[in-house]
Amino acid sequence: MKISQILNNNVAIVKRGDNEVIVYSKGISFRKKAGQTITENEIEKTYVLDSNDMLEHFSYLLSNTDENHIVLTNEIIDFGENLLNQKANSYLTLTLLDHINFALNRAKKNQFISSPLTWEVKRFYPKHFEIGLYALNKINKKYNIEFPEDEAVSIALHFVNLQENRNNIKVTIKAMESLRDIISIIQFSYSVKIDETSLNYMRLITHLQYFLYRINKGQIYNDNDVELNNQVKKLYSRAYECVNKIGIYIKEQYDTDISIDEETYLMLHIHRVTNRNEREE
Repeated sequence: MKISQILNNNVAIVKRGDNEVIVYSKGISFRKKAGQTITENEIEKTYVLDSNDMLEHFSYLLSNTDENHIVLTNEIIDFGENLLNQKANSYLTLTLLDHINFALNRAKKNQFISSPLTWEVKRFYPKHFEIGLYALNKINKKYNIEFPEDEAVSIALHFVNLQENRNNIKVTIKAMESLRDIISIIQFSYSVKIDETSLNYMRLITHLQYFLYRINKGQIYNDNDVELNNQVKKLYSRAYECVNKIGIYIKEQYDTDISIDEETYLMLHIHRVTNRNEREE
């Protein structure tokens, strides 16, 4: 396969048939140039993406990621595939890598986020939670960090997303329409066009997908953390106004109210995705 672009010593974009794919292996690109070839035997991992935008997005991610993070992600993926007896797709691998990068950056600032789905994941997805605990144990040992158990839940959700099968097409279509409408509400509230290629947008979409899924299942997270909610309201008053509009929409569409804790998480995600001056990290 001919090399289209060298991303770093371990990652390259190559031409496979009519498409470009990302390939990874330690030292695979060392002393090589665009136009030269890489054989299948040299490749450890191949990432196949279905659009040029996603190819570009994840190329940037892989080329700017610590090699140890990639190795760690691959170890977690291998464990998860064996436990679930299911092959992971390229998106799972790459979004998990992004999650680990983001989590480690947060840990440097002593910022640990609690998960609204801890109870649900433990009860309904015990194997997935086991993957999260495996990942957490490796991360904590390797980087001498004490992540809370909630981080294992966040990692487990990447694998839940791989397996979840939503057979009710009407519910799925409504969720897709609601997702579109909520994004429109956010953009209208801020008079901004959200960058759909950004990592913050992807995180927001993932959160909203699970938010709508929980609403459809009647599994509203409500730990009533009023103090945190009030702090976030004060910090991000514009996001709070936007969430109020989303709350009206949810009430009309699903005849349910957004809980205090769901409101808090939405405010945090909305602020992050609309704050143009904040760097993605």
